[in-house]
Amino acid sequence: MVGIDLIKTARMKRLMERFGDKALEKFLSDDEIKLVKNHTTAAGFWAVKEAFSKALGTGIGASCSFHEIKIYKSEKGAPKIALSRRLVKEFAIVNTALSITHDGEYAVAVVTIKTSSPADKVKEF
Repeated sequence: MVGIDLIKTARMKRLMERFGDKALEKFLSDDEIKLVKNHTTAAGFWAVKEAFSKALGTGIGASCSFHEIKIYKSEKGAPKIALSRRLVKEFAIVNTALSITHDGEYAVAVVTIKTSSPADKVKEF
């Protein structure tokens, strides 16, 4: 399953200017906030979580909250996703991959999810 999200970085800049860390706390953990260098990084993290929820097929809401998805960095600095135990079990998630990019006024994230669920099989006709 694949999800993608695009956000205008100025949107995140306005949120951070208006609400400071409270804006970030709505969708990031304390450890994630420590990784945020500026509003463009924060926008990329927002896009990752939105893209993940789209790949999951639920969107952000009751089935998948922002705080059930955590972004961390690999030893080489690549962004990675950690998930709540509930998400992993309920959706039979076995692997994820992500890519974040920034260009001009935009941040884009693409997330793939591999599951062991039969619901992911190709529909036949």
